[in-house]
Amino acid sequence: MFNFSKPLDLPPQLQWKYANEPELMTWTIRARNYNTFIANAMFWVCFIAITAGSIFLYRSTKEYLVFNAISTLLFFIIVNAALISMTHQRMNFAYRFTRSGIECCEWKDFPKWALTFLKWFSGIAAIIFIYLATIDPTFLIGALIGPGSMGLMYLSMAHSKTYQQMQTQHHHLVYEWKDFTQLAIATNREVVDLKFCHFDPRLGRIVKWNLNIFCKRKQKEAVANFIKPYLSPDVPFIKAKVNVPMSTD
Repeated sequence: MFNFSKPLDLPPQLQWKYANEPELMTWTIRARNYNTFIANAMFWVCFIAITAGSIFLYRSTKEYLVFNAISTLLFFIIVNAALISMTHQRMNFAYRFTRSGIECCEWKDFPKWALTFLKWFSGIAAIIFIYLATIDPTFLIGALIGPGSMGLMYLSMAHSKTYQQMQTQHHHLVYEWKDFTQLAIATNREVVDLKFCHFDPRLGRIVKWNLNIFCKRKQKEAVANFIKPYLSPDVPFIKAKVNVPMSTD
């Protein structure tokens, strides 16, 4: 039995189907379950644009240098924080192998840390601007634009159930060993890829797709070699570049 990491507690919405069977292998991992090349390229293009915009914003005003520096810094931090939250999202994955097959629980909970960050950051920024307003009343405008807008963002995120539901996902995937038609060690990601073909009772039809098993770089060989004996003898075992599509289950 392999335990690559300390298991995370599954959220109450997810339960193992074969919990009564002894586990052969299990681990949990947080991974980016999408095309990271495109996401990273998007991040760097936007980061360069934001940096250039921040420099232009700072240099465009000759008066009130302290106010200009603080507002520029707030702009840079807020926009880049939003950018990273979009391009570097991670999903929680828990894998459990038994004699019956492979189970994968994947979930993403609403990031409550973001609410805490927004609340404290907007509060501290508001105090700074109010203090600066005692020196120059113009800073009250900055308090309304900067911390004020962050406060409104915090309130909308904290009280919008629709937004929170969009940021929350729970999936439970179950496969029998006989379902798999190809085993591959990915050369471009920390992934063991399994093609499968099985009847999906939810869709009411045969589904052919692939299961990406995320793991650490040094674990790929061990995971693939462990899986191989449980597959049919005619199932191909290869090394190849694989696609990592966003889960749509």
